Amino acid sequence: MERLQKVIANAGIASRRKAEELIKEGRVTVNGATVTELGTKVTNKDIIKVDGKQIEKEKKVYYLLNKPRGIITSVTDDKERKTVVDLIPCHERIYPVGRLDYDTTGVLLLTNDGEFANILMHPNDKVEKVYIVKVKGIIKGDAINTIKNGVTVDGISYERAKVKLRKTDYKTNTSMLTVTIHEGRNHEVKKMFESVGFPVLKLRREREFIFDLKGLKSGEYRKLTPKEVAIVYSLEKGKKNE
Repeated sequence: MERLQKVIANAGIASRRKAEELIKEGRVTVNGATVTELGTKVTNKDIIKVDGKQIEKEKKVYYLLNKPRGIITSVTDDKERKTVVDLIPCHERIYPVGRLDYDTTGVLLLTNDGEFANILMHPNDKVEKVYIVKVKGIIKGDAINTIKNGVTVDGISYERAKVKLRKTDYKTNTSMLTVTIHEGRNHEVKKMFESVGFPVLKLRREREFIFDLKGLKSGEYRKLTPKEVAIVYSLEKGKKNE
């Protein structure tokens, strides 16, 4: 079962907030009865009408994209730049699960299933995000240990991270590392390394939870399997049983 306003929003009728207004104004019916109470839950079998017109429920879809550099992680862009949604032609109104910066590449999930997205975006120690990071400078143990223990930047505390040095290149004065985090805050990896004096030159998300880039070139995508979707939902079930 899902909240009525969420079903209306997912059908593309209105935003979640506008859907709530439609309900309160008495413009929504469920199985012929006017509903004005927010939080009303409905099933796929219920007939929902807005202003007398029955809504069509979208089929839920799930995609994994290998996001290229120079693409906006958004549904639309006011500067008319290409977005990740433009890379996946489909009839449903999909949106990215979380975000990757304009210049960051790698694993990005897109869906029209809000519950699925919320499970992955909510802080959870089981949902690892693994990045390959290239930084300017030859990074040493002290800086790595500082990031491992957690840093505070501009008053924001970032949790401990797993950090592994992959290689250093004295000719180009750069270092490559693997970083594993769970939070995924805005610019988190970049801010962590900048805080210890090593600006990020390149950043690629190699894995998010069970999803990796295997078989996907830059800009390519694939549909998730029903099993993969079920595994994500099992995280929520496991949380409720704790």
